[in-house]
Amino acid sequence: MEENQTSLISGLPDDMALSCLARVPRKYHAILKCVSKRWRELVCCDEFYDYRRVHSLSETWMYALCCDRYGKIWFYVLDPNESQRRWKCVPGLPARALNKMGMGFEVIGKKVYLLGGGGWLDATNEVFCYDVSTNSWTQVASLSTARCDSACQVYDGKIYAIGGLASTRSDPYSWDIFDPRTNSWELHSNACAVPEVEDSVVLDGKIYIRCQVSASTMSSPFYAVVYEPSSGTWQRADADMVSGWQGPAVVVDGTLYVLDQSSGTKLMMWQKDKREWVAVKRLSTLLTKPPCQLAAIGKKLFIVGKGLSTVVLDTSQTGSVEGAMVGTSIPGLITSDKVLNCKFQTL
Repeated sequence: MEENQTSLISGLPDDMALSCLARVPRKYHAILKCVSKRWRELVCCDEFYDYRRVHSLSETWMYALCCDRYGKIWFYVLDPNESQRRWKCVPGLPARALNKMGMGFEVIGKKVYLLGGGGWLDATNEVFCYDVSTNSWTQVASLSTARCDSACQVYDGKIYAIGGLASTRSDPYSWDIFDPRTNSWELHSNACAVPEVEDSVVLDGKIYIRCQVSASTMSSPFYAVVYEPSSGTWQRADADMVSGWQGPAVVVDGTLYVLDQSSGTKLMMWQKDKREWVAVKRLSTLLTKPPCQLAAIGKKLFIVGKGLSTVVLDTSQTGSVEGAMVGTSIPGLITSDKVLNCKFQTL
């Protein structure tokens, strides 16, 4: 295809060419971008992304943020539908993010965001954005205040960065809301917000945040608060639910799953109607290689441990045979990198 051609594909209207090119599997998009400038612009534009989404052509990949034994941050990607599934390193992570622990990690549309991080004394408000279509990093609007180990969740197309630690922050009981359409953050404050965050999930239109407090102040070292973005209200979470939230959590079809790693590795499920936790499956630590993180796509749970060793469980099989679940495994790296967080992104 000549560079000076005006049409995407010679002899075809552009709308028909778009229909053809949008059906090319995601793993070949890098090749499409090498054909011509016009094709590269198409694959990277929002129209291409929207067409694939509207016509159910989108594919979901998994991204993981890891830390090696020297404290260096690495970024990896996995195509869960590939015949030979394996994790691949994503190059180009910004230099200022290479040694930042405690970064927030979220996905909106075709962009992955890394927020804040650092430590108590050197926490930052910087935010970096990775565009999966262009395979490039940019720095976007900074948080209104420095945050490390904050609760980061997406609700209604916006990122919520709640709490977190930083010696330079004047108000520890605050949170930021990011609107990607305006590339801006809005600061909020409430005494019910929590600075010391352990984990968070979005469930039933609310953001649940598991917190850690001094053992001398409460009978349990953990408690949870609930923030409802639609009303802007805070409240304490159900004590029975919090009692079993003892590890990384994820929501699948409105059901909360938790990976309890306090004694071995055990997948737990919260039954809202009965207000009780149910053990779903015990997993071999030889496969999971804890400490692990959880992520979900559809009805499949991905348990990602050291070195990106990955176990996939199908939650649709829960309860079919004494709670057994169909599972597969994905080989990890030869290193023992610790997984800090993992998210799915659809393009």
